[in-house]
Amino acid sequence: MKKFLSALLVAALVGLPTLFVPAKVLADDTTTDQDRIKNAGQVLQEIMDIPDDIPQDVIDKADCVIVYPSVLKAAFIVGASYGRGVMTCRRGPNFRGRWGAPSMMALEGASVGFQIGGQATDFVLLVMNSRGASSILSSKVKLGGDASVSAGPVGRTASAETDVAMRAEILSYSRSRGAFAGISLSGSTVRPDNDANERIYGKKIPAKSIVLGGAVAPTADAQQLLSVLNKHSPKNLSK
Repeated sequence: MKKFLSALLVAALVGLPTLFVPAKVLADDTTTDQDRIKNAGQVLQEIMDIPDDIPQDVIDKADCVIVYPSVLKAAFIVGASYGRGVMTCRRGPNFRGRWGAPSMMALEGASVGFQIGGQATDFVLLVMNSRGASSILSSKVKLGGDASVSAGPVGRTASAETDVAMRAEILSYSRSRGAFAGISLSGSTVRPDNDANERIYGKKIPAKSIVLGGAVAPTADAQQLLSVLNKHSPKNLSK
């Protein structure tokens, strides 16, 4: 009898935290994931329409793009929250094709510099080579540790032919309150959001298979994201 009561108590305690989870958190389902993909497309549209943001020479040499829309700086104070977005890569051998179906992604543990203030910040990461793309899509990657990251050059005349751009696997940018700048996310981690991928595509499938393997077709929600990239950077001009 005592063992039964003890087991019952443990079960109750385990289930108790779910009673205090806000309804908004529990409602983070497929609809929210779809909105996230659409928001990423809108953010990229706004950024790419401004010539003095990401230089054309830089985006044309990127193999993949990761967009995290509306990441709250304050969320990183507690260390449990994280930003969520999408990653898409050019299809085909050597990343020479059109942009393909995106994987849902998570951003965790931003640096101390992002812990002040509560305004939303958009992050855009350009993955500049196949090694960086494969690493990010396979597991959690620490920027500045597992993969080299640098603040991306900004402005019409900036070029990818710089020492920092040539050496870095990932170039990072941020936009907050209308201001756009290359900014380092060193110390943060990037990983596939596998649960969200399952909700979006209706089955469990590795992020690497989605983005690099062409295992699924893009959903309608990704139309703007892919249209922007195919319009502004239809060809990979890296050597």
